[in-house]
Amino acid sequence: MSQLYGKSYSADQLRERVGTMDQLGGARRITLADGNEAGVEAFDLCTGGGLDCLVLAGRGMDIGAASYRGFPLAWQSSTGAPHASFFEPKGLGWLRGFHGGLVATCGLTYAGAPGPDGDENLGLHGRVSHIPAKHVSSGAGWDDDEYIMYVEGQMRESSVFGPNVVMNRRISSVLGQPLLHIEDSVTNDGFEPQEHMLLYHCNLGFPLMDENTEIITASEEIVGQTQFAEETIDDHARFAPPQVVDERVYYHRLTPNEEGYATVAVVNRELAGGIALAISFSVEHLPFLAQWKMPGKGVYVLGIEPSNCHVEGRAAERERGTLQVLEPGESRSYSLVFTVAEGPNAIDRLTEDIRALR
Repeated sequence: MSQLYGKSYSADQLRERVGTMDQLGGARRITLADGNEAGVEAFDLCTGGGLDCLVLAGRGMDIGAASYRGFPLAWQSSTGAPHASFFEPKGLGWLRGFHGGLVATCGLTYAGAPGPDGDENLGLHGRVSHIPAKHVSSGAGWDDDEYIMYVEGQMRESSVFGPNVVMNRRISSVLGQPLLHIEDSVTNDGFEPQEHMLLYHCNLGFPLMDENTEIITASEEIVGQTQFAEETIDDHARFAPPQVVDERVYYHRLTPNEEGYATVAVVNRELAGGIALAISFSVEHLPFLAQWKMPGKGVYVLGIEPSNCHVEGRAAERERGTLQVLEPGESRSYSLVFTVAEGPNAIDRLTEDIRALR
């Protein structure tokens, strides 16, 4: 049964009430047309459960703006989501096209801080977020009494005499549920071993992030990336009004549940009676979590960043001994689930489940 508008409906009951299921939810293909975003292909994805988002097919199948019942969830930067042709790969040039959004994907062969790695001088956070997807499609259909909606596409990071790595991404939801499911498969399509770094830069903003916001995790250990971060660990889960302040990054080691999934909840109990966004992922495939805390003026953002790497760059990851490598033909799968909990009871259940793992 589909849960919509406070009631349960069978597939036949819903079909009898509409001329097309697009009336209730689905993915509508569009093309952005203004300024530096002109020409970026995208999808408006409506779940019918209050959670809506913009999937940027022209920008690595990232998720841009996202909202729940009209309340924005994701921080959006001043750059917008520029067309991939504006990408500046050197140094910190990635920031000129960092749209923010619910998910900005970092990777596939390098991520984190810029700098030299052997003969290569790598930029910030990799290329995949600026690669337009190919084989792009959307669809929807019934699976028993659940109406499944999805968009999918493929990004290829490649060069002659260099890497040839393919990511296939599918973003799906179930009609009536405030849920988004990202399923990624990354394959080394080349004939040599290839370094592989992948980080999901999830960027949460006002009004979900505000003075009343708290982060709930089952963290076994929290470590500051820098001395400043280390000195502010006690405040990692609390937020102040926008201010002039330095960014800081914390690494969390999370306890998973019996299925191997860890969950981070970003909770604002004073927003519309209480709204929380939960991000769940497999710690086997994404063993690291970086928390980017940046409560600055105009850059008022909380980054929740599940990853298979740290954020100091590829050379540092290699030196640490944690650099992942894909063998020729090898594929790896990744999964993230975003869900919204609304109201005190639902938020209490969510946070109690997470805290029980501590």
